[in-house]
Amino acid sequence: MAAMAAALRGLGGRFRWRTPAVAGGVRGAAQGAVAAQLGRKVAVVDYVEPSPRGTRWGLGGTCVNVGCIPKKLMHQAALLGGLIRDAPHYGWEVAQPVPHDWRKMAEAVQNHVKSLNWGHRVQLHDRKVKYFNVKAGFVDEHTVRGVAKGGKEILLSADHIVIATGGRPRYPAHIEGALEYGITSDDIFWLKESPGKTLVVGASYVALECAGFLTGIGLDTTVMMRSIPLRGFDQQMSSLVTEHMASHGTRFLRGCTPSQVRRLPDGQLQVTWEDHTTGKEGTGTFNTVLWAVGRVPDTRSLNLEKAGVDTSPSTQKILVDSREATSVPHIYAIGDVVEGRPELTPTAVMAGRLLAQRLFGGSSDLMDYDKVPTTVFTPLEYGCVGLSEEEAVARHGQERVEVYHAHYKPLEFTVPGRDASQCYVKMVCLREPPQLVLGLHFLGPNAGEVTQGFALGIKCGASYVQVMQTVGIHPTCSEEVVKLRISKRSGLDPTVTGCG
Repeated sequence: MAAMAAALRGLGGRFRWRTPAVAGGVRGAAQGAVAAQLGRKVAVVDYVEPSPRGTRWGLGGTCVNVGCIPKKLMHQAALLGGLIRDAPHYGWEVAQPVPHDWRKMAEAVQNHVKSLNWGHRVQLHDRKVKYFNVKAGFVDEHTVRGVAKGGKEILLSADHIVIATGGRPRYPAHIEGALEYGITSDDIFWLKESPGKTLVVGASYVALECAGFLTGIGLDTTVMMRSIPLRGFDQQMSSLVTEHMASHGTRFLRGCTPSQVRRLPDGQLQVTWEDHTTGKEGTGTFNTVLWAVGRVPDTRSLNLEKAGVDTSPSTQKILVDSREATSVPHIYAIGDVVEGRPELTPTAVMAGRLLAQRLFGGSSDLMDYDKVPTTVFTPLEYGCVGLSEEEAVARHGQERVEVYHAHYKPLEFTVPGRDASQCYVKMVCLREPPQLVLGLHFLGPNAGEVTQGFALGIKCGASYVQVMQTVGIHPTCSEEVVKLRISKRSGLDPTVTGCG
């Protein structure tokens, strides 16, 4: 369990408290810290169940320990490899090829993560938030029970409880050898030794991000995709992402599903799969098999039924209303553990802060989950905000949607002669003037930085004309957004003239 939180007031007895409690990594810690600043007595209950491979980590949840932070740092390591290859074209005499040291990278990344773990502990202490490193579950709708080291039982009773336990990677238990020999994103960032030749099973952003940085640091990497890449994202952009990865060394097995993993006498893993296109069986040997086939909410050990908290029968995620309240009015849930919410750390952190301010700060502001920006940190980054082209057409109809698009070449790609055929940007708009922007999709360097800037305007209801009237910063990739003049439907844009 990542974490559960509560604001509590002391009652004596077996360490029994009363006020709010939080459960949930960095999200629960952030919400608890805000509640504490607003004068409440708060506890955070956080415990990490080791992965099947025995990997464990500290306070901070998925993002800090086995998600965004180590992923971005390893992505940066891969980008540096590309820059080193570019360097001779810019006059730097760098002997090629330059070897990569996994151990050194992993140690640096893991040390940074540990510093963040410590930082969260210090922040909780400074704000007088009580931290319990115990695995807890509900006793009733106001009480959770945990067992500390040595077997000591801890009971926490709270007026308000927030569940923010997130999710854990799914293992395909129906595949022979999957659990015994595979790893997940819970493990990859904490490996002491290089994973070597790796098979990544899945086509989610986790799968493609991991495969991207593994290829980028020089490892033989294959992605096995059952169907489409980046389900839920714009599919034209998703196809460009995988095209770029394939052209830069990542192998793809499309339309394939694994059926067995077994360890050979030399320690390698032999994977057997079915190719649904040909109907034939295939096999290959790898040093590591990484499962990235989805995540499941971390709710099993919470004893939600004892508190009366309702979950979705199909996903086991917690059902909440617009105020983040569960079926029990004083029990709340935020983040990945909630049905229908974006699985993104920043949305959960903001939802937790707004919840604390509503409960204890006199605010009535609700979390707005519309037009939340995000970025997939594949080798060529993909940033987006708003609707995909498919979603826009489904919602508004083909005749009411206009899409402006363009390929472009980043200036920094010119001198080393990098291929820019997948660098692409498109803006999805309503066709009727002033052409409200429904979504922006950017594929290229620093996509997260580009998308974050435009997300504010789109959140505020920017139109296509307003974006075209925005002065670009030259020479940057960001300016490509304000230079979009070509419509997929009708060619040149008739609404803006006189611009180069």
